Amino acid sequence: GCMSFGTPGTMHQWSLDYEDSEKIIRHTLDLGLNFFDTANSYSKGTSEEFLGRAIKNNIAREKVVIASKVYFNPGRLSKQAINREIEGTLKRLGTDYLDLYIIHRFDYDTPIEETMETLNDLVKSGKVRALGASAMYGYQFNKMQQIAKDNGWAQFQTLENHYNLLYREDERELIP
Repeated sequence: GCMSFGTPGTMHQWSLDYEDSEKIIRHTLDLGLNFFDTANSYSKGTSEEFLGRAIKNNIAREKVVIASKVYFNPGRLSKQAINREIEGTLKRLGTDYLDLYIIHRFDYDTPIEETMETLNDLVKSGKVRALGASAMYGYQFNKMQQIAKDNGWAQFQTLENHYNLLYREDERELIP
């Protein structure tokens, strides 16, 4: 993940400047890895900027898989907010599409239909190739998937949750 890339002090004190971020990205590419996960909120967008610059300077866009997230913004997952944020993300990354667009949280304030239809429109437009979700309960994920399925809209292809040996909450709902 690219959470540690960005202007130091804008999100975390341990954020890496561009030079150090590019070194890590270059080393990652040298090892044959090509998947990068960032977010519009990481270091107030500078994580996306650093990743985009490093990719432009080191490898052809089509040889990497870029995922970014949306949620922490005014409007969260409303149609207006998603459309505003995807444009900012694409500009910061210097690309015209994302391989994977992940909603960073479940939005209790925006109707699910509004969120899922907006995400579907991004897939149809070619700005996003696949959808993902993050940090939500199984029933929330299932409800969003079902609404998308019932309407013939693009469904989530990934779910990224917090899980490790100390935090095993997902075993109750998501892991058989």
